[in-house]
Amino acid sequence: MQRIQSRKLSDVITEQLESMIIEGRLLAGQKLPPERELAEKFAVSRPSLREAIQNLEARGLLLRKQGGGTFVKRNLTASVTDPLLDLIAKRPETQFDLLEFRHALEGMAAYYAALRGQPEDYLILKQALSSISELSKHEDKTDLSKALVEFYLAMAMASHNLVLVHVMRSLKSMLQENIKANFEMLAMSDDVTETIHLQREKILAAIVSRDPEAARQASNEHLAFIEDTLLEINRKDTRIQRALRRIEIQK
Repeated sequence: MQRIQSRKLSDVITEQLESMIIEGRLLAGQKLPPERELAEKFAVSRPSLREAIQNLEARGLLLRKQGGGTFVKRNLTASVTDPLLDLIAKRPETQFDLLEFRHALEGMAAYYAALRGQPEDYLILKQALSSISELSKHEDKTDLSKALVEFYLAMAMASHNLVLVHVMRSLKSMLQENIKANFEMLAMSDDVTETIHLQREKILAAIVSRDPEAARQASNEHLAFIEDTLLEINRKDTRIQRALRRIEIQK
């Protein structure tokens, strides 16, 4: 028989705090509650908590400021998002690359949300979709793009897959820029907004019905529709630009 080794309390606290960072319950740049408050929350001694914080500081996840408290490091995901954001800003055609990537990301989130989601997860998704419906009436699409990213994040959270949640959170600002840019293009086409909203309702209905395959299929159809519509808008815009140039030459 092998001896069962007990784990250090500080290691258990370290894992709990680490999970809170990975799941996004503690965000980059966020200040942690005071040690006394955290110790009471975890029902542990302050020395054990302090050791856990030191562990996470050594791993580069936390930053302690003398007299200012303890913070989650701000640059946790910067190395992932900044180069991609810069690339998209300089090369608009990469918007379609991100749309292709979203097929895998959001399709997977929809699939596992239907497979593992709980009633409280579905309630959050319904509330998020309701706010999207109202914001879609606004001319400025900034708030709408933010709300949509929150909807997709809620879908990832409902999947209960920590890696998926972390990837989605890491790409949050890039997804928001992609969605906003798409909306600005889609505004050039009539009768698209209502179709897209119905597609999101179909995704949610499949998730709530606990039909993983239908949820993934609905997500893929939704993104394929957006991609096809954007391509058609681009083709029309190219034809218009050519026609205008011909008119200018004739003048």
